[in-house]
Amino acid sequence: MTSGVDVAIAALPLLLAGVLLVGLLWPATRAMPIAWVTAIGVGYFAWNMPVNWLAAASAAGFMTAIEILWIVFGALVLLYTLMEAGAFDRINRGFATVSDDRRVQIVLIGFFMATFIEGAAGFGTPAAVVAPLLLGLGFPALAAVVAGIIGHIIAVTYGAVGTPIVVGIQSPMESVEFTRTAIQEGGMTVQEFSVNVAAWAATYHALVGFVMPLFAVGMVVYFFGDPEERSLKPAWEVAPLCIASGIAFAVPYWLSAWFLTAEFPSLIGSMVGGTIILSILRAGYLLPDDEWDFPEREKWEDHWVGSIEPGQSNGSNGSDSLEAEAADLEGGEDMTLFKAWSPYVLLVLLLVVTRAVDPISNFINRDIFVVSWGEILGTSLSGAVAWMNVPGFWLLVSAVLAIPIFSMSGNEVSEAWKEAGRKIVSPFIALVFVIAMVQVMLQSGAHPGAPEVGSMIVLLAQTTAGLLGAAYPAFASLIGALGAAMAGSNTVSNITFGAFQFEAATQLGLPRTIIVGAQAVGGAIGNLVAIHNLVAALATVGLLGQEGRVMRLNLIPLLYYASGVGILCLLFSYVLFPTVF
Repeated sequence: MTSGVDVAIAALPLLLAGVLLVGLLWPATRAMPIAWVTAIGVGYFAWNMPVNWLAAASAAGFMTAIEILWIVFGALVLLYTLMEAGAFDRINRGFATVSDDRRVQIVLIGFFMATFIEGAAGFGTPAAVVAPLLLGLGFPALAAVVAGIIGHIIAVTYGAVGTPIVVGIQSPMESVEFTRTAIQEGGMTVQEFSVNVAAWAATYHALVGFVMPLFAVGMVVYFFGDPEERSLKPAWEVAPLCIASGIAFAVPYWLSAWFLTAEFPSLIGSMVGGTIILSILRAGYLLPDDEWDFPEREKWEDHWVGSIEPGQSNGSNGSDSLEAEAADLEGGEDMTLFKAWSPYVLLVLLLVVTRAVDPISNFINRDIFVVSWGEILGTSLSGAVAWMNVPGFWLLVSAVLAIPIFSMSGNEVSEAWKEAGRKIVSPFIALVFVIAMVQVMLQSGAHPGAPEVGSMIVLLAQTTAGLLGAAYPAFASLIGALGAAMAGSNTVSNITFGAFQFEAATQLGLPRTIIVGAQAVGGAIGNLVAIHNLVAALATVGLLGQEGRVMRLNLIPLLYYASGVGILCLLFSYVLFPTVF
């Protein structure tokens, strides 16, 4: 019989992380080491974990963090390579020159460009790149941030070439005995389970998220239109374009999640959908009859703009970051759009071949290409990084192939790699400690002499399931959103709460794939209010200090998304698909 004290102690590392990150606005690089130390203390004193088990769990977490960072580094190298080569600027001009109508620009740049960057790089990159692009086109800084953050949410579950699923779901499920055993008893491997989770998550996203282009346009025209004529009418005027864009994205996105792998949905959805909509617009269809623009500059609220005026070069603020200069990159004038996109086309082809062609897949998964550590420090825990099979390797290969494609100089290549290296430092510190903390919590019930209540995560899941009961599916995505809001990462939310949701579903007799799928979606929508993502985006447009205002605005799409997913999760769990594993 567990007590409220046991539950409170089990939740202490998560509660402390939430207070430091959200309450005190500490950066994750400071907060997560403290949360990890707290988990170590709870594990040692309350869960009787031997020192070697505490160290082994932390080491396993470190290896998982290295795998994530390997992907993120490759994604950043490829992105900054395109920026240095001028290819990114060419892609942006391909979108921006279609129409001067701000609503059309939101759809093309705030939605398609943002979802593409999310699928390619993830980890807060989209808003930090898209917001200054929109600012450079003349958007108020605050409107640029809101549009960029809302626009990319549907893609977050598959960000950085599927990292939130491949690493966030699969790796923790494999590392925890009760989830691994349950999945195997269900007749599938952990990898197959994670692929199914990705497919169900895409189903939620497609059914709820296809209206996000309209949502982003509506938020901008209502809150940043003429204050004397505040209305959603301008949004309804482009509703056909917005809905067509959402469907053009959602269909290939959903198909790739179900019939390819979790690495491709956001990339394929944005590339295929964006191509379709661009072609339709260039043919003269779906364009609005009248161009909509922001009110005259003197009517703007003071908080709409920070230290960088709309239409200015962001470099005038003294920033040397590639994101801040993205709107003003020179080069690529004679480059075709296909050439500009070609490194990402190569990336998709490489990933398809290395996963679909068995001889190649078997070769890159050989032991010589896997760094592993079995029975860490005398425990039953283990860790491994298949460094060639992980998308990070193929992202770097694509970046190297881009060098001759764009005839890049040594200095350009060097700058791209240096910038990626600078950007990986903070995620490295944060991820190592947050994943080490989660592994301690997950493995706290695996050692000999562990309490009968199981691990900290199991206890918290059972308690939550008992409190919510049959209504649990309605709240599953909100639990994922909470994790992402605290940590600023869908991947970290999945690592933290994936096994939690699995255990809760098991206790309540609910379809575990559907519940964990809702977790994967919740981890995406939590990015709408994740303080770290907001700070990163606001910094690129010279508007730091407006985090609370953006949070309040973004609560509107968050509540819509969470409510929609909650209703679908209830229907899927009890009415439509109750027999799914």
